[in-house]
Amino acid sequence: MGRLTRRAGNLPAEATSFIGRRRELAELRKKLTSARLVSLVGPGGVGKTRLAIRIATDLGRSFAGGPWLIELAEVRDSTLVTNAVLAALDLRDQAATEPQALLLGYLHDKELLLVVDNCEHLLGAAAQLVADVIRAAPGVRVIATSREPLSISGEHVMPVAPLELPSADASEQLAHLQQNEAVMLFTDRATAASGTFELTASNQAAVVDLCRRLDGLPLAIELAAVRTRVLNVEQISMRLSDRFGLLTHGARAALPRHQTLRTTIDWSHDLLEPGERTLLRRLCVFAGSFTLEDVESVCTGEGAPAADVLDLVSSLVDKSLLTKEDVYPASAWARGTACYRLHETMREYAGLKLREAREEEVVELRCAEYYTLRCQRSAADARYRLVEWLGWMDLEIDNIRSVLRRSVVQGDFARAADLVSALGWYWITRATTEGVRWFDEVLESGHVTPRAHPWAYFLRGFLAVLQSNPTAARPPLERVVAAAREADYPSLLSHSLCMASIAEAMAGNRAAARRLLDEARVVTTGTADVSATIAVLQARAINGFFEGDLDAIRSSATEGVRLSREVGDLYSLEMMLLNLGSAAFASGDMAESKPRFTEALRIAHQIDDRVAQYALLDLLGCHAAGSGQTRLAAQLLGAAETVRTGAGASVIATLVPHLAQLEKSAVAALGAARFAAEVTAGKRMSREAAISLALGESAQVAVAVSSNAGAGPLGKREADVARLVADGLSNKQIGARLLISERTVETHVRSILNKLGLNSRAQVAVWVTQHDLLKASRSSH
Repeated sequence: MGRLTRRAGNLPAEATSFIGRRRELAELRKKLTSARLVSLVGPGGVGKTRLAIRIATDLGRSFAGGPWLIELAEVRDSTLVTNAVLAALDLRDQAATEPQALLLGYLHDKELLLVVDNCEHLLGAAAQLVADVIRAAPGVRVIATSREPLSISGEHVMPVAPLELPSADASEQLAHLQQNEAVMLFTDRATAASGTFELTASNQAAVVDLCRRLDGLPLAIELAAVRTRVLNVEQISMRLSDRFGLLTHGARAALPRHQTLRTTIDWSHDLLEPGERTLLRRLCVFAGSFTLEDVESVCTGEGAPAADVLDLVSSLVDKSLLTKEDVYPASAWARGTACYRLHETMREYAGLKLREAREEEVVELRCAEYYTLRCQRSAADARYRLVEWLGWMDLEIDNIRSVLRRSVVQGDFARAADLVSALGWYWITRATTEGVRWFDEVLESGHVTPRAHPWAYFLRGFLAVLQSNPTAARPPLERVVAAAREADYPSLLSHSLCMASIAEAMAGNRAAARRLLDEARVVTTGTADVSATIAVLQARAINGFFEGDLDAIRSSATEGVRLSREVGDLYSLEMMLLNLGSAAFASGDMAESKPRFTEALRIAHQIDDRVAQYALLDLLGCHAAGSGQTRLAAQLLGAAETVRTGAGASVIATLVPHLAQLEKSAVAALGAARFAAEVTAGKRMSREAAISLALGESAQVAVAVSSNAGAGPLGKREADVARLVADGLSNKQIGARLLISERTVETHVRSILNKLGLNSRAQVAVWVTQHDLLKASRSSH
């Protein structure tokens, strides 16, 4: 059977064929045998990114941790470079660990290849980060792409030249010409665009002239090739020659390469209809991916009517000026949403055109108003549709960050406070230390008061509590409590008193914690405010943990589960189930605790709450140890540690004695060496596999592994598909990676499920992981 070695990494499937670059690939491969950092340096549009992704794909198998792409093109804030790397590596800024420390701590013992793409606009921050990684992580190698070197110690600079040019000799044989890189690229892209293009003796002179005029620049060649849909190659060559002739006063002297690309883009731009030109220049306002709804709200108006947006966007995609992309992560919301992005070179060009049209200020203002209003409108009920809301946020966060940074730079702190407050659930579940930095920058400006923006102060205190920092939580919470009393704002007052009570309990101030909680109960009693009632119940449960009052935890969590489930508050339901299960476990009620833990873990998986996932993996490990399943307990302990460190979290204090007991009982049952081996096996599991294991979904997987441990039931292609399913790829992405149709992938997936006796893709992921662990165990004995 085909080997099922699980390949880590996040490299995208190549949407178009890779042409040429044999010499560069060979040189890169040679350099990376000894160099820790290789920077691919060249002008925009020369093909640095494609070259980096191709060599990373080729070399990925030689890195145990796989090849990882970090895209910086959409990052506009130098302070967020580290966050971009965390996101690419699927790590989570969800606790108190600073992103830099979290990243370097994760990488220090890893063997992987990082591709840091588009460094030029964040050169200082990118260079510093790469230098820190190289020093801290000896097993990591880095390929950087930039228009200029990073200029740090150990950097090997490799200039990336345009594609090999065809000879100017008009008598060159067609067969020989077809092997030229620039001609191959033009022919491939023209064939894809028109469906009928073919390089022939009659058009070879025009193709040669065109490729030479475009100086072998891949982006320029692709922009010209797509025009074969409406023009023949002779017409394209003639029109471009006229444009270049104007710039060189009729001489055939070569232009500088950046001017060649600019002239080609100008030519392609001038062929657009007026509405297409108008929309293209306005699209540069988006820092990241965007949807049709975004375009309609921000970019329409005079010159680009809303009714024409779909046709205009479709036309720009057809002309290769705009890219339609798959959404990742593929949330339920995002799966039905088409998204688009501008190539970085095109975004820069569109920005120039926007300034020339004197529209920059008005379009940026419309963008700021759109995202602020949309975020504020969705904030009120975000907690009741958290999965959908987080899916939207994951897609739009780069655009929102851009608006937020622009607001701060322009001194519009009122808008910044509105926006940062509206993102509360994102900071809570996705980017805690980043949220703290934004709140501190806005609140310390001196322009934002608790009376005008009370929820900003509340959320700053909330994030401090999540970071187990009651000292930092106290000042903003005291200010918002005072403001809520003064304004007679009972809902805000109740929430703030509850959070302040939790902070004081963390600090060991039991009397203050009880006093604040009692006041919150009084304020909330008799109101119909469900969220405030849930806040009181959660504060009561947390205080119960610090006081050892299991009855208080059980009663408040039971009511909290009922209310949270009733209103669809998944985050609170997750927390209440965790509380209820913990109380049952502490009192020795094993039968009651497990279903609470498993339901909470399913929710934590659904909303991708990494801190809750880690805690619940540990708790289910403790439950397994208490039930005599010591091998499972050890694996879950290892898996929980990986998830915990990947979220930057510390071990929760109340878990420490339970984990110590788990280790003691597991070592007694398995022996120290076997226990350590099982913990290591758990650490190597993917999160998906670990969660399936904890939920008991891998029981039938284990049967499949043991019964198929010998000859193996899968063919080589099925094995390839299974591995990519385990890596989290969709059928469409698998098809692109393996160069087969999506329908063929579907057939393979059905066959895999039938052969293994499984019923979900998650179980396939577990099967791949456990099959590899079994093979590794056998090979080591």
